[in-house]
Amino acid sequence: MSEERISVRRRDSSDLDACVRVLAEVHESDGYPVNWPQDPAGWLTPPGSPPESPAAWVALLDGRIVGHSCLSPARPGDAAPDIWSGRTGMGPEQTAVVSRLFVSPKARGHGIGALLLTETVREARGRGLHPVLDVVTSDRAAAALYERQGWTLMATGEQRWGPDQTVQVHCFAAPL
Repeated sequence: MSEERISVRRRDSSDLDACVRVLAEVHESDGYPVNWPQDPAGWLTPPGSPPESPAAWVALLDGRIVGHSCLSPARPGDAAPDIWSGRTGMGPEQTAVVSRLFVSPKARGHGIGALLLTETVREARGRGLHPVLDVVTSDRAAAALYERQGWTLMATGEQRWGPDQTVQVHCFAAPL
C-alpha cells in the first residue's frame, strides 16, 4: 500500500477550474458556500486581493487539487475583524481574514483543512496581521476544526451578505 502525498502550495490561475470543481462537490455535500456564486472562479479570489496574485493556496492529494484557502484584508462591515478590534483596541486593518477554506468530501480525514489553515495563518503573521474568520453557525464541522487548531470563538453575531440577507456567524480569532 502506498503512502498518499499531501502538499499545499500557492494557487495559480491554472488551478481555478479544479478549485471550482472541488467547490461544487463541497456545495453539494455541505451547502458551502451557502449561496452558490454566479462566478465561482471569481468568488475564489479574495476580496481586496489583486486577481493576478491573490493570497490563495491549494491542497493537493497525490497531485490532485482537493482543497483551497485564501487570505484577504478586512472590509467594512466584516464581523470578525470588528469584534477582534473591539476586544484588543487595535484597528480592524491589523487583521487578515481567512476565507474560502474548503476540502473535498472525498479527501477529508487527512488533516488537509488544518494544513491549509496553517499556511494561511503563516502568511497573515508574516504580514504582521492577526488572522480572524467567521463561519456560519450551521457549519459545525468547520467550527470544530478551528477549535481543534486553538482558535478562540470571540462571539456569535450577524453578518450582512447583501441588501436582503443577514446570516448568523461564529467569529473566531487565531491564537496569539
